[in-house]
Amino acid sequence: MVGVLCSRVRVEEKALLETLRRRAIPFERLDEDQVQFRLGDPHRRYSVVLDRSVHHGRSLYALTLLNAAGVPTVNMAQVAQTCGDKILTSAAVAAAGLPIPRTVVTFSRDSALQAIEEMGYPVVLKPMVGSWGRLLAKINDRDAAEAILEHKETLGSYQHGIFYIQEYVAKPERDIRAIVIGDETIGAIYRAADHWITNTARTGRALPCPVTPEIDRLARAAAAAVGGGALAVDLLEHPDGLLVNEINYTMEFRGFVDGTGIDVAGRLIDYVLQVGANHAAVA
Repeated sequence: MVGVLCSRVRVEEKALLETLRRRAIPFERLDEDQVQFRLGDPHRRYSVVLDRSVHHGRSLYALTLLNAAGVPTVNMAQVAQTCGDKILTSAAVAAAGLPIPRTVVTFSRDSALQAIEEMGYPVVLKPMVGSWGRLLAKINDRDAAEAILEHKETLGSYQHGIFYIQEYVAKPERDIRAIVIGDETIGAIYRAADHWITNTARTGRALPCPVTPEIDRLARAAAAAVGGGALAVDLLEHPDGLLVNEINYTMEFRGFVDGTGIDVAGRLIDYVLQVGANHAAVA
């Protein structure tokens, strides 16, 4: 039995559930608003659980409890913990020796301002947890830096008191998203936009991108650095070469399918079944 943890059924979840139905694979949809995890319950009715939650906290706790009960998941809890936090992602990728944008993390407004001034304008200030390009700020000068830093600090949440600062990479009105499933880069797209934020959830348009040897190598290495699984690796084109920007562990893939024609739902279900079979073989 395959479990599918869902926040809501979007285009991607419809494609995944339809793939399971078409292949006559037994599955159960786990609605996160209704699911209950009784601690100590081994949840043996699931051979594997696919996480499609859009809520990082719920996703992380569900995966942690399932893994603790011996249930394999796609992705595993440790991968979700790393990829769901931009600071942890950058740290893991940098520790693996892979190129990332110049990045500084500080814990006070004064040290953040000093780091920004030393890095040079413009810079990008990111929330440590977040998706769809929300709460990103491109800071062009000191006045903007002082205002935004004060605003974040005033919000009060501990997350807003941790400042994740990156250099602004003048990409050519696009970035690259590569999807890695297992040990294979299955494809890539350009996410093109007139705005500096190129997420397809915002204004980005998905265009075909050839998987060059450099994209393949960097995407697979970045996925491995955070623990591997089924991941979307976002790359930036820098004058000195590609940089790893972010890694998403519950990626949307509607735009990717439109841009490439690749059956991502089918490839993802193949991988989910493989993970379940591998776990059963060693259990």
